[in-house]
Amino acid sequence: MSCERCHDTGWCAAATDATRVERCECWRQGVVQTLLSGARIPPRYRDCELASFVTYENEQLLRAVEKARQFIELFPVVDKGLLLIGPPGIGKTHIAVATLRQVVLDKGVRGLYYDTRSLLSTIRATYNPVTRTSEVDVLRPVMEAELLVLDDLGAERLTDWVEETMNLVVNTRYNDRRPTIFTSNYEDLSDSEALDSLLVRVGFRMHSRLREMCEFLEYSGPDYRDFEFTPSSEDLYRAWSAQPRRKLPVRASTRARAQLKRGKTELGWTGGRAGG
Repeated sequence: MSCERCHDTGWCAAATDATRVERCECWRQGVVQTLLSGARIPPRYRDCELASFVTYENEQLLRAVEKARQFIELFPVVDKGLLLIGPPGIGKTHIAVATLRQVVLDKGVRGLYYDTRSLLSTIRATYNPVTRTSEVDVLRPVMEAELLVLDDLGAERLTDWVEETMNLVVNTRYNDRRPTIFTSNYEDLSDSEALDSLLVRVGFRMHSRLREMCEFLEYSGPDYRDFEFTPSSEDLYRAWSAQPRRKLPVRASTRARAQLKRGKTELGWTGGRAGG
């Protein structure tokens, strides 16, 4: 059906000055839908909105949601990205993707979503001599996206190649002042030898850079996926209140400690918590 305002030209008379033309709303909507289609948002999360996210009386969770709303409102004039930290199933990906979607819808920017393991797997696939896709073909849109969501940071075992590749992505975006939203299941523990700490899972150099480029938003809560129905705020609060304290972290492996030591030496680190 033809647009009555622009007759499918994409241009129409400006509302305040008939001698000027401006982009029609139908054109803008078409561009935004193209941008959303290219953002690689998984089908499960394509309808995520902050408005549809069920919250409850959890101060840290409410703070994370409010920071996401502020990020959307201020974008692109934001000083830092976001790093959502907490156990699986508490809505970190929902918040991150909802923020990405709304920024694309409101600001018409190029956004991109990647699960960290999927990104690394896609890069590895380019090393196959029969593939026509190069490493640069994969990395360029990741580095150049106006807003990037990297989900499940630290899930991949930290090898030298993983550390080098992820640091390349993070440092490039940091230097180009391109905001990034991360999620991670690993706590930001002060114990640098805890196997389940974010520091051990991503390496010292990246952890230090994340401290500079992101606001850390750490919270706990019940797993939304444990419910066989859509939980209410009351359901979630009761489940959260009944949760036991977390177990003490397992100590890091000798190899992980060696990697951290190397990272500290390279940065001239004298001790203490990164960014502290």
